[in-house]
Amino acid sequence: MHLSIESRIFLLLLVAMIGTADVFAAEKQVTSSRFNPAISLILNGSYSQFDNDPELYRLPGFALAEETGPGEEGFSLAESELTLSGNIDDRFYGSLTAAITPNNELELEEAYFDAAGLAPGFSIRAGRFYSSIGYLNNKHSHRWDFVDQPLVYRAMLGNQYSDDGIQLRWLAPTILFAEFGAEYFRGDRFPAGGAANDGKGTYTMYLHVGGDVGVSHSWRSGLSFLNADSDNRETGEPADIFTGTSRLAIIDFIWKWAPNGNPRQRNLKLQAEYFFRNEDGNFNSSVYKADQQGWYLQGVYQFIPRWRVGLRLDALMADDPGSDFTGTVLDTENHDPRRISTMVDFSYSGFSRFRLQYNRDESSSDVDNQVYLQYTMSLGAHGAHKF
Repeated sequence: MHLSIESRIFLLLLVAMIGTADVFAAEKQVTSSRFNPAISLILNGSYSQFDNDPELYRLPGFALAEETGPGEEGFSLAESELTLSGNIDDRFYGSLTAAITPNNELELEEAYFDAAGLAPGFSIRAGRFYSSIGYLNNKHSHRWDFVDQPLVYRAMLGNQYSDDGIQLRWLAPTILFAEFGAEYFRGDRFPAGGAANDGKGTYTMYLHVGGDVGVSHSWRSGLSFLNADSDNRETGEPADIFTGTSRLAIIDFIWKWAPNGNPRQRNLKLQAEYFFRNEDGNFNSSVYKADQQGWYLQGVYQFIPRWRVGLRLDALMADDPGSDFTGTVLDTENHDPRRISTMVDFSYSGFSRFRLQYNRDESSSDVDNQVYLQYTMSLGAHGAHKF
């Protein structure tokens, strides 16, 4: 069959169009599979000086988790945090944060995905993440207003509580901010331990509410509860063993002020949390049941751009567990730990900060005067911080 010149030209154009479409489809496939996350790196370092040996640090009446203390003396490179995050698709978001320790070890801090838009106001998080109980717990250390965490976090949450699990949040459709949440965790980490109940050892519930007062003031308050079952939880060295239940309630409150809502020139932040915990079970084969409580109150004032000053008071109290525990870490020694901290910091930008801090630490009967000089540097993607 003979085709006219016009028919041949038409067929050639059709073949070329089909080939081009295949190329476009292939390019689209390659493009959609590219991994282009937001990357951030946090660099931390400090110089510290103490009166007492940090290796002998203790909080009478409290069994402490690992790495709960004032830190190393002298020059020290703290953990550097590397974060990769990005949208997976229109429904899911993923984030991974790894801590690089001064000993060249890589520790996975968080690795989770968020699912939003499943139902009005509802979202889900699953993986490893910091619990949203309290106010300070889910904030990474570079966002703290002081070099170290409050004593209540050190004593009752092992600095911060994170674990493998799932979280369900609901943001109420109200003028007043109201967020409800519940979490279920594996229970491997302090104050839990041993992944009790077949790897479902901890659950939490929390409520956060807040709002604005005029254009210059805003606030947030919260109520949280954590129930952690422990199966041979180990603390200290040589290890103390606890099997039982820890129940923790937290009340938190924060108030922020900035003239006309603009914090660049001046701003003030007042923050407080109160913890109440009951532990019931067996400690080193002895029946143990006691209540513990603690609180902190802090204020941070930016008096001119880039410069801030801060003051923090915190305290702990524990029941006397009885003569069976004399000489152990649960022996209160008739002493309630106390501490007062002051700091001044300078931020050249939102990415660099230098801080000088002094603690008068009365955690034990031997008063410890502690001085820190810290730097924090942020590289790469640096999103806005939550309230």
